[in-house]
Amino acid sequence: MENKASAPSPAMTANRKKTGPRPLKELWRRIRKPLAKSRFVKQALATLMAGAIRLIDRTNPRVEGSHDLQAAIDAHSPAIAALWHGQHILGPAINPRRHKIVAMFSRSADAELNALVAEKLGFETVRGSGGRKGERDVRKGGAKALIMLKKTIDRGCNVAMIADIPHGTPREAGLGIVTLARISGRPIVPVAIATSRRKVLERTWDKTTINLPFGRSAVILGEPIYVTSDADEATMEEKRREVTNSLNEATRQAYSLVDGQ
Repeated sequence: MENKASAPSPAMTANRKKTGPRPLKELWRRIRKPLAKSRFVKQALATLMAGAIRLIDRTNPRVEGSHDLQAAIDAHSPAIAALWHGQHILGPAINPRRHKIVAMFSRSADAELNALVAEKLGFETVRGSGGRKGERDVRKGGAKALIMLKKTIDRGCNVAMIADIPHGTPREAGLGIVTLARISGRPIVPVAIATSRRKVLERTWDKTTINLPFGRSAVILGEPIYVTSDADEATMEEKRREVTNSLNEATRQAYSLVDGQ
């Protein structure tokens, strides 16, 4: 009598589907960390990203009502350009070839690639932290970074700095940028850059916005914010809120322009 193999049960089929791709997943898990640490891979990615940023910037002409960034830098140089996390991808619109600009990035692993991209686009970089609200010391190398940036400003160079804290409260300035303004005597200039074509990564902590090519763009600048050298703790907090409000308003205006509102 012929034996017929029984048909696989639904549970067995489901189990095969689950276990089928596991070798590939295991392989990816094994190579992911070494790849992420590879200097060659990081440099290659930075080169590709820098090229993409140049393309996006060149294919998004400024709309009417956009501010003249170069004129503002000319008027206030050396200055501290303030941008938000997740809204800074087109920072290279600040042309480092006309104005010497040093960009500050956090010491996080995520920021390392961003720093490499900035270097590909002609910026010098300094690594540090933005200074968490309420801390007297700027941790994670932030104090050392601020000293380096102060010396940079003393040489007549401009500074570009992300105002909010990595993985902190998005769109809320930290004390680091206010401290730099106090010790350097130079103004903070809020800078917002927006494009009409964009993709917002909703699951990221800062709602990172990926600017896309072939649209239109706007640059909006806030009024320069000065911090006196004798500013006390209350004044520093007031200036921190002023940076937050000004940069948020500049961001709102930039998106309003490109969206035709």
